[in-house]
Amino acid sequence: MQKFITTVTVLVFSILFAQAQTATLKAGATAPDFKLKNVDGKEVSFASYPKAKGFIVVFTCNTCPYAVAYEKRIIELDKKFKPQGYPVIAINPNDPEASKADAYDKMQQLAKDKKYPFPYLFDQGQVVTDQYGAKHTPHLFIVSKTTKGNIVEYVGAIDNDPEGNKTEKIKYAEDVIASLKSNQKPAITETKEIGCTVKRKAKA
Repeated sequence: MQKFITTVTVLVFSILFAQAQTATLKAGATAPDFKLKNVDGKEVSFASYPKAKGFIVVFTCNTCPYAVAYEKRIIELDKKFKPQGYPVIAINPNDPEASKADAYDKMQQLAKDKKYPFPYLFDQGQVVTDQYGAKHTPHLFIVSKTTKGNIVEYVGAIDNDPEGNKTEKIKYAEDVIASLKSNQKPAITETKEIGCTVKRKAKA
């Protein structure tokens, strides 16, 4: 009985520790920099965009139906806002051992087929995923360059229409960037992201 209690206690603390390690960043936090391999084989970081005013960092993947549904909208965000100083940087947070269709070669093929205009980065070991606390695909982090560094301005959903069938929708991402361009703080800094959970390989 004592062994069982000890085992359960260790398990509970392990879960709590894992959750603490992957707490999602909030608005106002410093956005961790990264250097990850793009589908073209080159490494990409914030420094790859010296003239950017900020970044639209989106954790997305090949496989999740929600990520697929938002794919066109993510492409449109990049096409609209990259010329205005806010490029999209997409990161695949899924472990390929847990989701084989999210392997690096599959990412390369998808990016080629869909003609992604933005980098699509492979997060080896899910290090950056954990630093940001990304929980679902897609999960959006809008970051601005400031004198104090790269600061998270908004975390959550791209809009309030995951199914893509609303005639009237709240475009959270676009509204946030409109505020930043006007040198104003966004009215909404956090929403609930809707998508598939990040895929992780089973612990040994």
